[in-house]
Amino acid sequence: MAAKRVRLVRRRKAAGFTQEGLAEFLGVERSTVGRWESAETEPQAWLRPKLARALRVSSDELQALLDDVTVTDTRPSERMTYALENPASADLIVVAYLHEQLRKLDESYDQEASTALLGRTGQLHGQVRYLRENAVNPRVRRALYEVEADSATLMGQLCWDSSQRRDHQAPLGYFKEAVDAARHARDPSTESYATLRMSFVALYGEKNPARGVTLAEQAAEVAKLVSPSLTGLSLLHVAEGHAMTGALSACEDALRRAEAQFDRGHPDDVAAPYYTVNEFNRLAGSCYLSLALPERAEPILRMTSRALASKKKSQAIALGNLTLALIRQGKLDEAANVMHRTIDAVELTRGGGGLNLAFSAGRELRQWRTEPWAQEINDRLLALM
Repeated sequence: MAAKRVRLVRRRKAAGFTQEGLAEFLGVERSTVGRWESAETEPQAWLRPKLARALRVSSDELQALLDDVTVTDTRPSERMTYALENPASADLIVVAYLHEQLRKLDESYDQEASTALLGRTGQLHGQVRYLRENAVNPRVRRALYEVEADSATLMGQLCWDSSQRRDHQAPLGYFKEAVDAARHARDPSTESYATLRMSFVALYGEKNPARGVTLAEQAAEVAKLVSPSLTGLSLLHVAEGHAMTGALSACEDALRRAEAQFDRGHPDDVAAPYYTVNEFNRLAGSCYLSLALPERAEPILRMTSRALASKKKSQAIALGNLTLALIRQGKLDEAANVMHRTIDAVELTRGGGGLNLAFSAGRELRQWRTEPWAQEINDRLLALM
């Protein structure tokens, strides 16, 4: 494994220093600066005030630069093997390696079947927990808590998806673990996201909108000071919970509050990729469908399904809801066409949300089951099973 403190290097260059120049200013060898930047060592305490002045940063900002380790070569190495055999030896380079591996798995979520990711993610999660439980360095342990919070959240998603949203207990166990780990790491963004995932289970799995609304509101409250994106996403699911109970006014109020979060966006919001206009429209369309207003849901879902072409699991959900909106308006030819597109998307990733909506639409088409086009759809649903 090779690693680098990329932000420290950038800060040094921004301050106008070469490695040699900074070493001369500090009275150390150039190789010493090189080892700091390759994350092999850290500056000694007595040097840090002078280093902070040279880089024109505060002591806290310097510590953040030192904590930010990026893996530049993620091939397994003796270092990782040694850490697993001697867990007390784990350092920030090992943590960075684990974080990089988790990032790759997370990026695969929208493109691969959850069952295909579950084994690899479970192995990684187990390694993270094992190293965290045995870490002796407080900073390393806190960094491992951060990775554990993310890996537990992804494990919860994958377990729920793989069970086609039927098993609620295992995913909730992982999400609760993620919340606990995020609190240890003092990471409100991850705590909020894991809490929001718990609300998904309540809303779409347990069919308990009251509990779903409560959890989504908790997620919004935790995120309020750190992430407009997570706040907005949480409020969208507050809206959907209200829609499930037929509360139009409360639903639209939550949608307005969610939409207002777009104006609060800032570049440091790490959750920004989760909260896009497409995601807002997808949930707004779902809300109007739940409120028995398919004519309002249809144009929103039609536009959103096109825009989500690169996110197959989300697109499958949008297409499934669009199919339902068309069926409920009696637009059967269009519904059949969109139903085939829904099944196409589900076949690629077998996402639990899209799969469940495809079968929901199939049930609503039963009254036309003697029609050849409906029989063709039924055959494809049986193939999915």
